[in-house]
Amino acid sequence: MHRPPLPTTSAVLELDQPLPLDGGQSLSAVRISYETYGHLAADRGNAIFIAHATTGDQHVASKHPITGKPGWWDRMVGPGLPIDTDHFYVICANVLGSCMGTTGPASLAADGAPYAMRFPVITIRDMVRAHVALLDALGIARLHAVVGGSMGGMQALSMAVHWPGRAARVLALASTAAMPAQNIAFQEVGRQAIMADPAWAGGAYYGTGAAPDAGLAVARMAAHVTYLSEATLGEKFGRRLQDRAAKSFGFDADFQVESYLRYQGAAFTERFDANSYLYVTRAMSYFDLAEEHDGQLATAFAGVTARFCLVSFDTDWLYPTAESRKIVHALSAAGAAVSFVELSAPYGHDSFLLDVPALDRVVAGFLGTGQ
Repeated sequence: MHRPPLPTTSAVLELDQPLPLDGGQSLSAVRISYETYGHLAADRGNAIFIAHATTGDQHVASKHPITGKPGWWDRMVGPGLPIDTDHFYVICANVLGSCMGTTGPASLAADGAPYAMRFPVITIRDMVRAHVALLDALGIARLHAVVGGSMGGMQALSMAVHWPGRAARVLALASTAAMPAQNIAFQEVGRQAIMADPAWAGGAYYGTGAAPDAGLAVARMAAHVTYLSEATLGEKFGRRLQDRAAKSFGFDADFQVESYLRYQGAAFTERFDANSYLYVTRAMSYFDLAEEHDGQLATAFAGVTARFCLVSFDTDWLYPTAESRKIVHALSAAGAAVSFVELSAPYGHDSFLLDVPALDRVVAGFLGTGQ
């Protein structure tokens, strides 16, 4: 059940210094769009940073300005909820490279034209570098916790490794320490679908009145399949036909599942930018915490100071439990404080976003809000 909208502060920070990037370039006049909920304690020790997933945004518990839908985690963030805004000051920022107000390929470069494909390729660490700059501007030296699911979990782990003093707790849900090859493959299919759309025009479609919506919709359809479980698809759709009594013997959406995916693809194009999809998924495919440490994940975690909690779901085949176990074993080898649980849920990878009461208890317990 969705709750009434929370009192929310929406803001945009423009960095006064260029943001260095892993690729060797830097970005000037970076804008970071973010929202906050709750009140910051006098000692600034009650802040929780929530990092969003691939196509998420800063509207974690507030109505989305384009779709009008409730916040993507409004069941988790709010008064009396597991991330309790009566106790915590919650921050969620749109990631670098995205399209909900933070600087990305649709933003204007110094010459007044959109960056488009001139935007530099970014990494997960670059996204976190922008988050840390935001925390510095807010005067928050150490977070109570950093929390994220999927790509958000990657950001949480990156913060722990590369800025080890910035968070006392790290909660990573349905995530990984390195993008598996199968997931890189799925994302490449999506990127190629976008770039094969004639309207993509080499990324220079801004201001033309056209956009590669067909390619972006296909990319979303392919990705959306990976977020669900076979059981969910079978129970929700099975082989049932869509608004017809018999097969059409054509290529319309005969099956309910086909119609559902087409709807998801079309709806996605209303709120997301195709070039941003290219950049954000490329950042994910580059993600590998152990890469700079001779492939030794335990070495990457050697300097961490936070307490960790890893959560996986038994029906998640995008980032299966084995990925979380690798992180847990590496953290244990590095001597870090870590807890882990695999939860049973029928929803696949999207389980961390949906109604899983056991997850509520884990989150509240780890963050210290009881429940």
